[in-house]
Parts: sequence; structure tokens; C-alpha cells
Amino acid sequence: MKIISFQQQQAVPVTRYNSELSSYLKIANLKEASIGIMYIEPGGITGHHEAPSKQLFLVIEGEGWVTSDDEVQVQVKKGQAALWEKDEWHTSGSDVGMTVIIIQGSSLIV
Repeated sequence: MKIISFQQQQAVPVTRYNSELSSYLKIANLKEASIGIMYIEPGGITGHHEAPSKQLFLVIEGEGWVTSDDEVQVQVKKGQAALWEKDEWHTSGSDVGMTVIIIQGSSLIV
């Protein structure tokens, strides 16, 4: 057995797309997908960008908001998820902080 740590201090700040107070840590690379964890601090945002592949955004702690192509904010909270298709423009952010598991890949079936 191997214990794997994915604490926030290990995550790399997300600086692309005018993002602020947001960090990401890749947990696993699979043959056709990747899994990571994103930490969005209070007041943080991951700027508007295209999904490189189908992307599932699972909120596991806190709450915040997500957008799609239209940039209309939709509230999400722990126990909810957003699903974006490949090339779909999207943004995410939080006023109070949010932790999210991100699973992305072309073979993702949801």
C-alpha cells in the first residue's frame, strides 16, 4: 500500500486565463483521462477558457458557481457537479471557497 497526499499546499497556482486564488494538483493520468483536484479559495476564480476534453467538475467541499459559453453564473455546492463538453467555454469561482475533483478525457461517459 502507498499513501498518496493531495493537500492544498501541494497544488500549483492556476495563473492562465486571468485566474486568481485557484490551484490544481493532478492526482492521476489514465490512458485516456486525467483526474485532479482544484482548490478555489474565497474570492477565487478560474478564468474563462475552453475545455480541452469532456470535463466533469465534482464539488466535494464548499460552494461556488460555474458558467458555460453564455457566462451566466450557476450556483453549485458540495454533492453537485458540472459537465462541460470538449471545446465548451467555461469559468468557475467561489465567494466562500470550493474544493473540486476534476475528471477529464475524451472517453468520459456520464
